Amino acid sequence: QVQLVESGGGLVQTGASLRLACEASGRIRSIYAVGWFRRAPGQDREFVSAITWSGRLSHYTDSVKGRFTISRDNAKNMVYLQMNNLKPEDTAVYYCASKRAVSVGLLLDYEHWGQGTQVTVSS
Repeated sequence: QVQLVESGGGLVQTGASLRLACEASGRIRSIYAVGWFRRAPGQDREFVSAITWSGRLSHYTDSVKGRFTISRDNAKNMVYLQMNNLKPEDTAVYYCASKRAVSVGLLLDYEHWGQGTQVTVSS
């Protein structure tokens, strides 16, 4: 099992920045990738970004490209999501999730999920 805990959410104004953090524990060696997802009120959960544990591959959804940056610190078992130039449409609960190497790609088959952290961007 892998346990994930998110932190770093908050209430900010349009144009501000936040850095979300995801701390992994448990069976770290089984992690192939860690992803960030978000769920806005009344909407389905959507993929935001992901990175392989090695750091070699990363991927972003189009709406955050150029504004968000994902990174990892293997020594601390941490994955970060730096969010710049935040917009009201970024308001959501953000979740981190991990997957094993059961499938190619970074979009699907995430197995373990954190509890989420709220990000609210006011206009």
